[in-house]
Amino acid sequence: MRKAATSLIKARANGWCPRHYSRAAESSLQITTLPNKIRVATESTPGHFSSVGLYVDAGSRYENVSQTGVSHFLDRMAFKTTRSRSGSDMAAAVDKLGGQIMCSSSRESIMYQSSTFHQATPLALSLISDTILNSSFLPDELEAQKDAARYEIREINGKPEMILPEILHEIAYGGKTLGNPLLCPENRIDAITGDLLRGCITDWYRPERMVIAGAGMQHEDLVELSDKLFSGLRPSPMPAPPSPKPTSQSIPPHLLPGSSPSIYKSLTRAASSYLSPASGSSSGPLLDSRSTYTGGIHHIPSTTQEFDHLYLSFEGVGIHDDDIYTLATMQVLLGGGGSFSAGGPGKGMYSRLYTHILNHFPQVDHCASFHHIYTDSSLFGLFASFVPNAPGQRGNTPAQILPHLVHQLSLMVYQDIPAAELERAKNQLKSSLMMALESRAVEVEDLGRQILVHGRKIPITDMTASIDQVTSGSVRRVASRIFGPQSGNKATIVAMGRGDIGDWQGVLRKYGIAGGSN
Repeated sequence: MRKAATSLIKARANGWCPRHYSRAAESSLQITTLPNKIRVATESTPGHFSSVGLYVDAGSRYENVSQTGVSHFLDRMAFKTTRSRSGSDMAAAVDKLGGQIMCSSSRESIMYQSSTFHQATPLALSLISDTILNSSFLPDELEAQKDAARYEIREINGKPEMILPEILHEIAYGGKTLGNPLLCPENRIDAITGDLLRGCITDWYRPERMVIAGAGMQHEDLVELSDKLFSGLRPSPMPAPPSPKPTSQSIPPHLLPGSSPSIYKSLTRAASSYLSPASGSSSGPLLDSRSTYTGGIHHIPSTTQEFDHLYLSFEGVGIHDDDIYTLATMQVLLGGGGSFSAGGPGKGMYSRLYTHILNHFPQVDHCASFHHIYTDSSLFGLFASFVPNAPGQRGNTPAQILPHLVHQLSLMVYQDIPAAELERAKNQLKSSLMMALESRAVEVEDLGRQILVHGRKIPITDMTASIDQVTSGSVRRVASRIFGPQSGNKATIVAMGRGDIGDWQGVLRKYGIAGGSN
């Protein structure tokens, strides 16, 4: 099992070492802070390919009303015409890489990442630097992406499994911060301009909010290349207080197993360090991004979909909370998936939503747990897609399905988990963590995001040891904390289909779950 560094050395008071850098180096992990506060991290792992990425503490949660949709378009406008490369030059350079390069925006981060042969790493980072520092945002390229965005939005709005998690976030967080849309709303597309995109880059892309990570390359080479390409960036002029010490009970959220399908790279990736004032900037939107969970109920009438859909969620703990491992284990315990996607032992067929719901109710096509994790909050819950109660169909209404979902949560609060079942879930969670890191691209993304979130790399051995400490008692305690009747938590329920939700408060009260008196 691989080992990684557990502590990092902070920059010296003057920010200089013999090579004009402050450096922290361990056996396989090395961290260097450039004079302008960009952190450069590498892990020396053998292989034929290298991966390099730049990760920015930015994203849709930081958008104010006048910026809504900017993150989506920064994603779409990456690797287009710049002041030093024409559009055709950029396309030719991307083809020359012989690998892949991409940009992805989420609620709490924007990342630029490439996997190539070793010798193409300088070109890959040069393209990333060019698209961040020198993008032209030409009107014709922007108009083309606006047309593509309109098509994308129409397609996603017609697919409940893609749009409902977005609506769930909007309802849960009152349409602000974490409730801001990942996709640019259609009525905002025409408001996106090159000047707006440039302004947000200036506000968000501060060196102290950026991490460059690499795997499969020499640390010194990446440091020199990063300094050459990004030394022009200047840190925020306002001094910041020291960051809070990160807790040891932290898990890279993007490695937690997810069951909910999504178009996004992952909706469960937390990569914001806004709780750390040292990562903030002086701009208003970045300082006013603390999430406020509101909960709420929302029903979307629809008679055109093959299945009706129901989501039930509660606010969970944030990424730095000590209970994150227990909550992750609870998600695996509940598990679930599609009615035809079990695939045999080891694929979740013994999880509770399979054994308690999918195997007993043939009208339920899909039922799974989900956990969208962020720095200061998360959404934990269950969803189901089921045959509707319509003429010629022996289906159900959301009001009939809701008690089954609530019952599964109540079992976590009021019953001990059998030892064999708990051990199986813990093993599945540990194996998913370790197997995910076998990918070079995931490895470098994990490294970059951990440095961005925690300021250090957490060894996989620490993660698995914390998972091993999860007990039946801790599951009941955390379940009571999140959705027990004394938690004071509020439910977020979103339904799409023909029937209504019914007396949802009565259902929550009946099973002793929080939110029955919302």
